[in-house]
Amino acid sequence: MLKSPKLFITYKEFLYTLLIFISVLSIRFGFLYNDYNSFISKPFYFTTVDVLQQYKKDKKKYITLLVYSSSLNLEFFTTTYKELNFLDKKVRLKLFPSNDMDFIDYLTTSYIKSTINWVKKRPKTIKSALLEEIARQHNQDIIVQFYQAIFLAKPISKKLRVQISKLGISHLIALSGFHLAILSSILFAIFNPIYRFFQQRYFPYRYNLIDIGFTILIILALFVYFVNSPASLLRSYIMMVIGWIALISGIRVISFSFLVTAIMVIFIIFPKLLLSLAFWFSIAGVFYIYLLIERFNINNRLLMTIFISFSIFILMLPIVHTIFSITATTQLYSPLLSLLFSIFYPISILLHIIGFGNLFDGLLEQLFSLDNHFIEIKIAPIYLLGYISLSIGAIFSKWIFYTLFLVATLFMGYMFILFMI
Repeated sequence: MLKSPKLFITYKEFLYTLLIFISVLSIRFGFLYNDYNSFISKPFYFTTVDVLQQYKKDKKKYITLLVYSSSLNLEFFTTTYKELNFLDKKVRLKLFPSNDMDFIDYLTTSYIKSTINWVKKRPKTIKSALLEEIARQHNQDIIVQFYQAIFLAKPISKKLRVQISKLGISHLIALSGFHLAILSSILFAIFNPIYRFFQQRYFPYRYNLIDIGFTILIILALFVYFVNSPASLLRSYIMMVIGWIALISGIRVISFSFLVTAIMVIFIIFPKLLLSLAFWFSIAGVFYIYLLIERFNINNRLLMTIFISFSIFILMLPIVHTIFSITATTQLYSPLLSLLFSIFYPISILLHIIGFGNLFDGLLEQLFSLDNHFIEIKIAPIYLLGYISLSIGAIFSKWIFYTLFLVATLFMGYMFILFMI
């Protein structure tokens, strides 16, 4: 059987393309740097923001707000002493940029001092109506947050964030390629029988991968825009588009040169993602999926899916615990919960559409109330550099890959042995 050709025939072609991408990306950051200088040079700005999160730290008198300004294309933290519920409100702020803000702060989620001019209720939208409908079908706030997050990418509270960290299912809550893959499969299953009926009668020369694939991409693009394009979801969608173009062009998609090229295209379109932690976590997940597919060839698709689910959990542990320290035995449920989520997600969507979204509430309440005991284990950045080096080396050598897998497995054992001591 003929194999699909790789995107690049030689490493020299790949390196030349990489240099071109880096040059274009440098120019993009040059324009962003000009925007940054312009921003900090003015004494104040007026802007209207959406409040994404609101919380009050222990023993602090002020309230911290995470907000997004579409006019400035900035997501940032600010504080206020006003004891109001700002969630789902439109807030007019007067911003006071500081010269202490550096370029990295500008590109990431930094703190900007502000005063509040006015607070208004958001106008009714389709999204707000859907959020209200989800809330109407549940009694527990934590369940409402869960469904609103997995369906419409609404930010969750700190309490729920800690709980899902203990379960190791943060990747299920944050909309990403996993959710897009499930949604695209559902849409393909719906459209394909209808398409085949008309194809056989009127256009047998057409190909479903092209026609249905393009239709699904349009629908998913509207969905990504509708949920305000979170970083992990945006990355996944762009990679899906690039992958679809590669497939219909007959180019091999499962290759690391293709993965790097797709990442560079994403950076050129959305350069701020270079500093997005969520984006890099999602890239790491895709990288290890590619690595596992390259190193193992299990013909049974179900067995391969199960193997990848458990292996990704093991390989991602050292990466995750460089940033997040929470460690609990309930995290061992993560691979199984990831597999079950593929079935749960489409069923829960259907149940909410027909008004029976609370069917799984009892099970979810039990899941979120599992043993709360946890310890904190964090890896020093120097060890992460070594692990990343091993990961890159695993592309070229199966023995380095086996070493990588052994290191990740030993770390998992170390984590949970410490937990039990």
